[in-house]
Parts: sequence; C-alpha cells; structure tokens
Amino acid sequence: VLALIAFICIETIMECSPCEGLYFFEFVSCSALVVTGVLLLMFSLNLHTRIPQINWNLTDLVNTGLSTLFFFIASVVLAALNHKTGAEIAAVIFGFLAMAVYAVNTYLAIKKWRMNSRQQSSRQTSDYIRARTESREVDHRPEIQRLDA
Repeated sequence: VLALIAFICIETIMECSPCEGLYFFEFVSCSALVVTGVLLLMFSLNLHTRIPQINWNLTDLVNTGLSTLFFFIASVVLAALNHKTGAEIAAVIFGFLAMAVYAVNTYLAIKKWRMNSRQQSSRQTSDYIRARTESREVDHRPEIQRLDA
C-alpha cells in the first residue's frame, strides 16, 4: 500500500528539471508494487503450491531484500534532488516508510528461510540415517537368503 501511495505521489509531479531521481523513484515504486502484488496474489491463491520447483521462501526473501535496498537508494536520491514541493516530500516520506516495512518483511523472510533450511537439512539427515539402518537390518534378517551361500 505504501509503495502505491509513493507511486501516486510521484506521478502527481508535473515539472522537474533534473528528472533522473524522480524517474528512478517512479521505476522502483512501480516495480516493487507489481512484483510484490504478483507474489501476494500467488501466495493468497495458493498458486505457489503448483510450482514446487521454485523455492518460494527464497523468492520472497530476494524480493523484499531488493525492494528494501532500492527504496532506500531511490528515497535518498529523491530527497537530495527534490524541489521541496509537497508531492516530492510526500513521496520521499512514503518511500522511506515503504523501505521500513520491506525491511521488517525481509527480517521475517530471513527467519522463515533459515527455519525451513534447518528443517530440510534435518529431514535429509534423518532420511539418510533411516536408509542406512534399513540396509543394515536386511543383512541380519534370516529370511533373506544370500546368493553366495
């Protein structure tokens, strides 16, 4: 929502002389809004379960991390190059607010990704131990005859 408000604020600006900072902020806010919206839609409708080949926790982590970084850069650049109009100041404020929310989401995504990585590694280890144990039990069962005997 904050990315949308920042995008709307930046779109209300009619004139700019050095427009590079404004265009970069516009690109960052629009891109973050679209990518996050697509991911939100996929998670909300459970469409991510149909594509298990993609690590969705890592995808969310990369999206929020990059959005945090780019919102920070774009907000600093726009704050340095703005003309002190109300729309530019509002865009900078909402840009920093969006950056803060993305940063919190990045922290939560890191925690979730680490937790899932630990669960996967312990699951793989237990599967390996179970397979090794079962293969050893086959050797000790009398009902299985050896071919070399």
